[in-house]
Amino acid sequence: MIVVTGATGNVGGEVVAALSASVEQVRAVVRDPRRASLPAGVEVVQGDLELPESLTAPLAGARAVFLLGGWGDMKGLTRRIADAGVQHVVLLSSRCVIGGKADNPITHMWLDSEAAVRDSGVEWTILRPSSFHANALRWLPQLREGDLVQAPWPQVAVASIDPADIAAVAAIALTEAGHEQTELVLSGPEPLTPGQQVAILADVLERPLRYEPLSDEAARARMATDTPPPFIEAFFRFYTDGEFDDSIVLDTIERITGRPPCTFTGWAQAHAEAFR
Repeated sequence: MIVVTGATGNVGGEVVAALSASVEQVRAVVRDPRRASLPAGVEVVQGDLELPESLTAPLAGARAVFLLGGWGDMKGLTRRIADAGVQHVVLLSSRCVIGGKADNPITHMWLDSEAAVRDSGVEWTILRPSSFHANALRWLPQLREGDLVQAPWPQVAVASIDPADIAAVAAIALTEAGHEQTELVLSGPEPLTPGQQVAILADVLERPLRYEPLSDEAARARMATDTPPPFIEAFFRFYTDGEFDDSIVLDTIERITGRPPCTFTGWAQAHAEAFR
């Protein structure tokens, strides 16, 4: 049995799909099973990563766990995993831990998650992906209003990654030996600026989309509606101060899966309906 936490999220959902296509028994942990739409044959159970005690039953009989990092009590989560007799944890972290400063709140959050997994006594694999192609979905409210997309950091290129590619690596690490005690840094195939991503969406959606840089002041005000202040400062340290370079392209996806990572264009084509 493999347990997948965050099974309705961008990556977790893809991990469930990748595993359910194999012979593995999959148990998906979600906050609200009534709202979960997952492949047939997947066992759906209730659990909340903010409440480690809620995972006691979902972890029963699990051989391996796909775990989302970044939660408040990561030590409590990994203790529950170890107590359940789990043999292997695949942790979703972030590649900002490479080169990022430990006092940056976001980097610190991921470093704490990694430390909790390493200290758990369970075999582990850590996945450190770049930002996701799916982050472009944050532009949906603007696209519903018109053809103008405003976003900060116009000169910052990111080698963003398809969540399905992260899931493909996770599924291999969960089902095949040889990836224990390994840190896998993942990226997409090309660095793109926000303007370049908007131009690709314009072509895919056949809409006259335009990109307009958002000033730092305007970006701060917009982010303040749904982002904690420490995280706002962390993002500005990453992209305004240049603390973290998310543009580096790596061959990890192809080396592990045997196929190249999906481009942003390919991802946009596959998810065009979400934008319409």
